[in-house]
Amino acid sequence: MDRITYHYEFPDRFVAGTIGVPGQRSFYLQARDGNRLTSVLLEKQQVAILAEHLERILDELSRLMGHDLVIPEPVERAEDLAPLDQPLDEEFRVGTMTLAWDTESDCVAIELFSAVEMDEDDEGDAMEQTVDGAEASMHVRITPAEARQFIARAQALIQSGRPECPFCEQPINPGGHLCPRANGYRAPLFDHPEDGQF
Repeated sequence: MDRITYHYEFPDRFVAGTIGVPGQRSFYLQARDGNRLTSVLLEKQQVAILAEHLERILDELSRLMGHDLVIPEPVERAEDLAPLDQPLDEEFRVGTMTLAWDTESDCVAIELFSAVEMDEDDEGDAMEQTVDGAEASMHVRITPAEARQFIARAQALIQSGRPECPFCEQPINPGGHLCPRANGYRAPLFDHPEDGQF
């Protein structure tokens, strides 16, 4: 069966975004170019990894290339903080991701491949199997400046989730948190004062 591939060469928009409340959020990558719109579902950790590796590539290029290639400095706050575009139709769930630097176009090439179910008995190169077996993929090329913007927005998304427990470092749900470091119980941070004493 032929693979369905969505190509975006320097799209109008390429962002990570979420739907839902913290603790129940679904994460998406979305590319838009004119009237074309493609959205793919992925895990929070995949968004974090993509942003981390993009940042590493840009920082390394900046260090190695010097004045031969202008790489923008990191961005503290993304310019595009708008919600994901609608309609939000999931084309596929991301399994494997690859990143590369295109020296001819001085841009970052991102490839996203749909998840592939693998048998435990499968042998050989797992990466090759997941790429070759993918039924759909999305290929996106973005400039270094656009990559910096993507990183800033993705990092803000990750940090905007549930707060982290200072004891077990697990996310705290809005309805409460049973901390495994305290067997589900933790003494109050402050003793209750006696009447009239503070």
